[in-house]
Amino acid sequence: MCELFALSSRIPTTVGFTLERLARRGGIEGPHRDGWGVAFYEGADVFLLREPRAAAESDLVRYIEQHAPPSQLVVSHIRRATHGEPALRNTQPFIRELGGTVHVFAHNGELSGIERRRDFVPNRFRPVGDTDSELVFCSLLDRLENLWQAEAGGLPPLQERLRIVAAFAAELRGFGPANFLYADGDVLYAHAHKRIQANGEVKPPGLHVLVRQCEESGSDLERAGITLATVAQEVCLLASVPLTDEPWTPLAEGEVIAMKHGRIEERLRP
Repeated sequence: MCELFALSSRIPTTVGFTLERLARRGGIEGPHRDGWGVAFYEGADVFLLREPRAAAESDLVRYIEQHAPPSQLVVSHIRRATHGEPALRNTQPFIRELGGTVHVFAHNGELSGIERRRDFVPNRFRPVGDTDSELVFCSLLDRLENLWQAEAGGLPPLQERLRIVAAFAAELRGFGPANFLYADGDVLYAHAHKRIQANGEVKPPGLHVLVRQCEESGSDLERAGITLATVAQEVCLLASVPLTDEPWTPLAEGEVIAMKHGRIEERLRP
Protein backbone atom coordinates (compact mmCIF):
# COMPACT_ATOMS: atom_id res chain seq x y z
CA MET A 1 0.00 0.00 0.00
CA CYS A 2 1.02 3.62 -0.48
CA GLU A 3 2.42 5.97 2.15
CA LEU A 4 0.78 9.28 3.07
CA PHE A 5 2.18 12.35 4.80
CA ALA A 6 0.76 15.82 5.48
CA LEU A 7 1.53 18.89 7.52
CA SER A 8 -0.57 21.78 8.80
CA SER A 9 1.13 24.62 10.68
CA ARG A 10 0.30 28.01 12.18
CA ILE A 11 3.18 29.77 10.46
CA PRO A 12 4.97 28.61 7.29
CA THR A 13 7.52 25.88 7.97
CA THR A 14 9.63 23.45 5.96
CA VAL A 15 9.69 19.66 5.80
CA GLY A 16 13.14 18.14 5.65
CA PHE A 17 13.77 15.21 7.92
CA THR A 18 10.19 13.94 7.78
CA LEU A 19 10.10 13.95 3.99
CA GLU A 20 13.46 12.18 3.90
CA ARG A 21 12.11 9.43 6.17
CA LEU A 22 9.03 9.09 3.98
CA ALA A 23 11.18 8.93 0.85
CA ARG A 24 13.29 6.12 2.32
CA ARG A 25 10.11 4.07 2.62
CA GLY A 26 9.57 4.81 -1.07
CA GLY A 27 12.11 2.28 -2.33
CA ILE A 28 14.63 1.49 0.44
CA GLU A 29 12.79 0.64 3.67
CA GLY A 30 9.55 -0.20 1.86
CA PRO A 31 8.28 -1.55 -1.48
CA HIS A 32 6.88 1.75 -2.73
CA ARG A 33 8.91 2.31 -5.90
CA ASP A 34 6.24 3.46 -8.36
CA GLY A 35 6.20 7.20 -7.82
CA TRP A 36 6.13 10.08 -5.38
CA GLY A 37 4.67 13.55 -5.15
CA VAL A 38 4.46 16.52 -2.79
CA ALA A 39 2.24 19.61 -2.86
CA PHE A 40 3.20 22.82 -1.05
CA TYR A 41 0.43 25.38 -0.61
CA GLU A 42 1.12 29.08 -1.04
CA GLY A 43 -2.16 30.86 -0.46
CA ALA A 44 -4.79 29.48 -2.83
CA ASP A 45 -2.21 27.98 -5.19
CA VAL A 46 0.04 24.92 -4.99
CA PHE A 47 3.64 24.15 -5.89
CA LEU A 48 3.40 20.50 -7.02
CA LEU A 49 6.28 18.14 -7.74
CA ARG A 50 5.78 14.52 -8.89
CA GLU A 51 7.81 11.75 -10.46
CA PRO A 52 6.78 8.21 -11.57
CA ARG A 53 9.92 6.69 -10.04
CA ALA A 54 11.28 5.62 -6.64
CA ALA A 55 11.51 8.59 -4.26
CA ALA A 56 14.56 7.12 -2.57
CA GLU A 57 16.46 7.31 -5.88
CA SER A 58 15.32 10.81 -6.85
CA ASP A 59 17.73 13.73 -7.07
CA LEU A 60 14.67 16.00 -6.99
CA VAL A 61 13.61 14.62 -3.60
CA ARG A 62 17.10 15.27 -2.25
CA TYR A 63 16.89 18.82 -3.59
CA ILE A 64 13.50 19.34 -1.89
CA GLU A 65 14.92 18.12 1.41
CA GLN A 66 17.38 21.03 1.35
CA HIS A 67 15.35 23.68 -0.50
CA ALA A 68 11.67 22.99 0.17
CA PRO A 69 9.56 26.17 0.17
CA PRO A 70 8.07 27.14 3.53
CA SER A 71 4.38 26.29 3.66
CA GLN A 72 1.51 26.07 6.10
CA LEU A 73 -0.03 23.09 4.32
CA VAL A 74 1.84 20.19 2.71
CA VAL A 75 0.48 16.91 1.26
CA SER A 76 2.77 14.08 0.10
CA HIS A 77 2.35 10.57 -1.31
CA ILE A 78 4.67 7.63 -1.99
CA ARG A 79 3.15 5.21 -4.48
CA ARG A 80 2.94 1.46 -4.74
CA ALA A 81 0.91 0.85 -7.91
CA THR A 82 -2.27 -1.22 -7.67
CA HIS A 83 -4.46 0.52 -10.29
CA GLY A 84 -2.77 2.10 -13.30
CA GLU A 85 0.78 1.74 -14.58
CA PRO A 86 3.69 3.75 -13.12
CA ALA A 87 3.27 6.99 -15.08
CA LEU A 88 3.06 10.69 -14.32
CA ARG A 89 -0.68 10.78 -14.96
CA ASN A 90 -1.15 8.17 -12.20
CA THR A 91 1.19 9.79 -9.68
CA GLN A 92 -0.30 11.44 -6.59
CA PRO A 93 -1.13 13.93 -5.14
CA PHE A 94 -3.77 15.00 -7.66
CA ILE A 95 -4.90 18.61 -7.96
CA ARG A 96 -7.95 20.43 -9.38
CA GLU A 97 -9.35 23.97 -9.19
CA LEU A 98 -12.67 24.56 -7.46
CA GLY A 99 -14.03 27.87 -6.18
CA GLY A 100 -10.92 29.78 -7.18
CA THR A 101 -8.53 27.65 -5.12
CA VAL A 102 -6.47 24.54 -5.80
CA HIS A 103 -7.66 21.34 -4.11
CA VAL A 104 -5.25 18.46 -3.38
CA PHE A 105 -5.99 14.76 -2.81
CA ALA A 106 -3.93 11.66 -1.98
CA HIS A 107 -5.27 8.17 -1.24
CA ASN A 108 -3.93 4.97 0.28
CA GLY A 109 -5.74 1.70 -0.35
CA GLU A 110 -7.55 -0.26 -3.04
CA LEU A 111 -11.21 0.41 -3.84
CA SER A 112 -12.32 -2.70 -5.72
CA GLY A 113 -15.12 -2.23 -8.24
CA ILE A 114 -15.71 1.45 -7.57
CA GLU A 115 -15.25 2.31 -11.24
CA ARG A 116 -18.40 0.29 -12.03
CA ARG A 117 -20.64 2.26 -9.68
CA ARG A 118 -22.83 4.83 -11.43
CA ASP A 119 -22.78 7.21 -8.44
CA PHE A 120 -18.99 7.52 -8.87
CA VAL A 121 -19.08 8.32 -12.58
CA PRO A 122 -17.30 11.71 -12.90
CA ASN A 123 -19.31 14.72 -13.99
CA ARG A 124 -17.51 18.07 -14.28
CA PHE A 125 -14.21 16.73 -12.96
CA ARG A 126 -12.62 14.00 -15.09
CA PRO A 127 -9.63 11.74 -14.37
CA VAL A 128 -6.49 12.17 -16.46
CA GLY A 129 -5.02 8.81 -15.44
CA ASP A 130 -6.27 5.32 -14.66
CA THR A 131 -6.28 5.11 -10.86
CA ASP A 132 -9.19 4.56 -8.51
CA SER A 133 -7.70 7.33 -6.36
CA GLU A 134 -8.11 10.02 -9.02
CA LEU A 135 -11.59 8.75 -9.83
CA VAL A 136 -12.75 9.17 -6.23
CA PHE A 137 -11.10 12.62 -6.01
CA CYS A 138 -13.12 13.75 -9.03
CA SER A 139 -16.25 12.26 -7.46
CA LEU A 140 -15.60 14.08 -4.18
CA LEU A 141 -15.22 17.43 -5.97
CA ASP A 142 -18.45 16.78 -7.88
CA ARG A 143 -20.18 16.43 -4.49
CA LEU A 144 -18.55 19.63 -3.16
CA GLU A 145 -19.06 21.77 -6.28
CA ASN A 146 -22.49 23.19 -5.47
CA LEU A 147 -21.39 24.16 -1.97
CA TRP A 148 -18.34 26.05 -3.25
CA GLN A 149 -20.15 27.68 -6.15
CA ALA A 150 -22.89 28.93 -3.84
CA GLU A 151 -20.35 31.02 -1.93
CA ALA A 152 -19.39 33.09 -5.01
CA GLY A 153 -15.69 33.16 -4.23
CA GLY A 154 -15.99 32.88 -0.44
CA LEU A 155 -15.29 29.93 1.84
CA PRO A 156 -18.16 27.54 2.53
CA PRO A 157 -18.79 26.88 6.25
CA LEU A 158 -16.39 24.29 7.64
CA GLN A 159 -19.21 22.19 9.10
CA GLU A 160 -20.83 21.87 5.66
CA ARG A 161 -17.55 20.94 3.98
CA LEU A 162 -16.74 18.42 6.69
CA ARG A 163 -20.22 16.88 6.48
CA ILE A 164 -19.76 16.14 2.77
CA VAL A 165 -16.21 14.82 3.22
CA ALA A 166 -17.26 12.52 6.09
CA ALA A 167 -20.28 11.17 4.20
CA PHE A 168 -18.09 10.52 1.16
CA ALA A 169 -15.52 8.71 3.32
CA ALA A 170 -18.26 6.46 4.69
CA GLU A 171 -19.24 5.53 1.12
CA LEU A 172 -15.65 4.62 0.25
CA ARG A 173 -15.20 2.27 3.20
CA GLY A 174 -17.54 -0.20 1.55
CA PHE A 175 -15.06 -0.74 -1.32
CA GLY A 176 -11.85 -1.40 0.64
CA PRO A 177 -9.10 0.48 2.50
CA ALA A 178 -9.85 4.18 2.05
CA ASN A 179 -7.31 6.30 3.88
CA PHE A 180 -7.04 9.71 2.28
CA LEU A 181 -5.76 13.26 2.69
CA TYR A 182 -7.70 16.13 1.14
CA ALA A 183 -6.91 19.85 1.27
CA ASP A 184 -9.03 22.73 -0.04
CA GLY A 185 -6.50 25.52 0.52
CA ASP A 186 -8.09 26.42 3.86
CA VAL A 187 -8.42 23.14 5.74
CA LEU A 188 -6.61 19.79 5.65
CA TYR A 189 -8.91 16.78 6.05
CA ALA A 190 -7.77 13.26 6.87
CA HIS A 191 -9.79 10.05 6.80
CA ALA A 192 -8.36 6.99 8.53
CA HIS A 193 -9.59 3.50 7.74
CA LYS A 194 -7.28 0.45 7.66
CA ARG A 195 -4.09 -0.65 5.91
CA ILE A 196 -1.69 -3.58 5.60
CA GLN A 197 0.15 -3.75 8.92
CA ALA A 198 3.66 -5.05 9.55
CA ASN A 199 2.28 -8.56 10.23
CA GLY A 200 0.44 -8.63 6.89
CA GLU A 201 -3.06 -8.11 8.33
CA VAL A 202 -5.35 -5.45 6.87
CA LYS A 203 -6.72 -3.58 9.87
CA PRO A 204 -6.65 -0.18 11.64
CA PRO A 205 -4.93 2.12 12.18
CA GLY A 206 -4.76 3.65 8.72
CA LEU A 207 -3.24 6.98 9.79
CA HIS A 208 -1.38 8.50 12.73
CA VAL A 209 -1.30 12.12 13.91
CA LEU A 210 1.32 14.06 15.86
CA VAL A 211 0.61 17.49 17.36
CA ARG A 212 3.60 19.69 18.13
CA GLN A 213 3.62 22.98 20.02
CA CYS A 214 6.91 24.79 20.38
CA GLU A 215 8.61 28.17 20.49
CA GLU A 216 10.28 29.21 17.28
CA SER A 217 12.28 32.42 17.11
CA GLY A 218 12.22 34.82 14.26
CA SER A 219 15.47 35.99 12.66
CA ASP A 220 18.03 36.73 15.34
CA LEU A 221 19.27 40.29 14.71
CA GLU A 222 20.85 40.86 18.11
CA ARG A 223 24.20 41.71 16.56
CA ALA A 224 22.51 44.65 14.86
CA GLY A 225 20.89 45.69 18.13
CA ILE A 226 17.46 44.32 17.23
CA THR A 227 15.71 41.44 18.99
CA LEU A 228 12.55 39.88 17.60
CA ALA A 229 10.04 38.30 19.98
CA THR A 230 9.58 34.56 19.80
CA VAL A 231 6.43 33.29 18.15
CA ALA A 232 4.53 30.17 19.11
CA GLN A 233 4.51 27.50 16.40
CA GLU A 234 1.81 24.86 16.22
CA VAL A 235 2.08 21.90 13.84
CA CYS A 236 -0.04 18.85 13.03
CA LEU A 237 1.68 16.00 11.20
CA LEU A 238 -0.13 13.07 9.60
CA ALA A 239 1.48 9.86 8.34
CA SER A 240 0.55 6.30 7.46
CA VAL A 241 3.05 5.07 10.05
CA PRO A 242 4.92 7.08 12.72
CA LEU A 243 8.02 8.68 11.23
CA THR A 244 9.76 9.59 14.50
CA ASP A 245 10.01 8.30 18.07
CA GLU A 246 7.56 10.94 19.28
CA PRO A 247 4.08 10.02 20.62
CA TRP A 248 2.08 9.69 17.40
CA THR A 249 -1.60 8.91 18.01
CA PRO A 250 -3.42 6.37 15.79
CA LEU A 251 -6.71 7.62 14.37
CA ALA A 252 -9.77 5.47 14.92
CA GLU A 253 -11.25 3.41 12.09
CA GLY A 254 -13.51 5.67 10.05
CA GLU A 255 -12.41 8.84 11.85
CA VAL A 256 -12.30 12.12 9.90
CA ILE A 257 -10.38 15.11 11.24
CA ALA A 258 -10.11 18.67 9.97
CA MET A 259 -6.92 20.65 10.64
CA LYS A 260 -6.17 24.34 10.17
CA HIS A 261 -3.09 26.35 11.11
CA GLY A 262 -1.59 23.46 13.06
CA ARG A 263 -4.66 22.69 15.14
CA ILE A 264 -7.32 20.00 14.95
CA GLU A 265 -10.52 22.00 14.45
CA GLU A 266 -12.99 19.14 14.20
CA ARG A 267 -13.01 15.37 14.44
CA LEU A 268 -15.83 12.99 13.56
CA ARG A 269 -16.09 9.28 14.29
CA PRO A 270 -18.66 6.96 12.69
